[in-house]
Amino acid sequence: MSVRTRFAPSPTGFLHLGSIRSALFPWAFARKHGGVFILRIEDTDTERSTPEAVAAILESMAWLDLAYDEGPYYQMQRMDRYREVIADLLARGLAYHCYTTPAELDAMREAQMAAGQKPRYDGRWRPENAAGKTAPDLPPVVRFRNPDDGSVQWDDAVKGPIAIANTELDDLIIARADGTPTYNFCVVVDDIDMRITHVIRGDDHVNNTPRQINMMHALGATPPIFAHLPTVLTPDGDKLAKRRGARGVLQYRDDGYLPEAIVNYLARLGWSHGDAEVFGIEQFVAWFDLAGLHSSPGRFDPDKFKWLNHEHIKLLAPDDLARRLAPFLAAQGFDVARGPSAADVAALLRDRAATLVEMAEAARYFYVTPEVPAGELATQVTPQNRAALEEIAVAFASLAWTREAIGAAIKAAAAAHGLKAGQVMMPLRWLTTGTSHTPAIDAVLALVGRDETRARMAAGLAMLE
Repeated sequence: MSVRTRFAPSPTGFLHLGSIRSALFPWAFARKHGGVFILRIEDTDTERSTPEAVAAILESMAWLDLAYDEGPYYQMQRMDRYREVIADLLARGLAYHCYTTPAELDAMREAQMAAGQKPRYDGRWRPENAAGKTAPDLPPVVRFRNPDDGSVQWDDAVKGPIAIANTELDDLIIARADGTPTYNFCVVVDDIDMRITHVIRGDDHVNNTPRQINMMHALGATPPIFAHLPTVLTPDGDKLAKRRGARGVLQYRDDGYLPEAIVNYLARLGWSHGDAEVFGIEQFVAWFDLAGLHSSPGRFDPDKFKWLNHEHIKLLAPDDLARRLAPFLAAQGFDVARGPSAADVAALLRDRAATLVEMAEAARYFYVTPEVPAGELATQVTPQNRAALEEIAVAFASLAWTREAIGAAIKAAAAAHGLKAGQVMMPLRWLTTGTSHTPAIDAVLALVGRDETRARMAAGLAMLE
């Protein structure tokens, strides 16, 4: 059997981490088995669907490199096909017109609840119950005639065997009064037409599955294998959702997270392979199987996510890291042409920055002459270390401009004045970078450059005269 999976988002907003995880697992399963991964845009909610949301879906998947093999298919472009199938079901007595008004449905549900019953449509417009009735002059909905007895059973690849009695299911509306088909019906027709073999999706769809299986059987199709993924929770234990502050995937991109870090984190948020924590996308695909999916919810941990992003930053080659860092340096307004190469800066800062935004912000003193706070500088440059700093400035004029030579000059001047190296390095750090938080100062100055370093030292020391 050739594997065919799909991701079918509704374009009613951005993709957050929980929703993109529903793309990652079917994508990985198709890649693992040499199958086909399909993107389907379920845009039948015309009031809430927007072109901007569609664009965000496509952009998010492209950034994460979750390439699809077919699509995107749009449900609104398949209306003729849905109407054709509905007409077939009506002709075969597997669907029927229902004229029950919203007010009648409300009264029906209230009476059932008052009697302690589960609220459900009572089948009053089934052909055998509607005999002799005069259809009112209003457009009807179309309902699928659910089987009366037996049960719907499937072996869920995550949750195990599930069985739902058909008596628990009422006759589902498959076309609204205006003729537009409903979600559950469109999904069934699409999955049949697109020959989907595995449906890997969130477990909020478990209740839809028995209805969809019954419709598939009515249409003469074999249902796919279902795997319902457990919910992703917020740190507080709520379901991760847009209305609860979930952030869009592209917001993480703009905040300086790497796509491979997101894939790695989401893979571990609901699936595992031994004790593996940090791995690339190719390794994930090679390892992935449905048996490794967890049946319990995963909790989003921002600190763990940030740590994992840092680990992936450290894995990048300097040139690759510089390429990814470049737009963030530009966003800071830095003229990279007047400073050290972005690759050298990235190599120096990679161990100290968890995101590309943090790295770009930390790189400021390489490209912009810092404004050193006079008050802070006065506490750092003292009569005890000023002579050593002035001697360092003189030495910097002629020595070979390497990290090793810079470090040796700093240590020599400190020793000559009876100081520890740290007593000189911290004020030197403030003079040249305007901050106390930098990597080793000899490595920093090697990149800042001889002339810029001496100019900054001279300006800072003159400020204190």
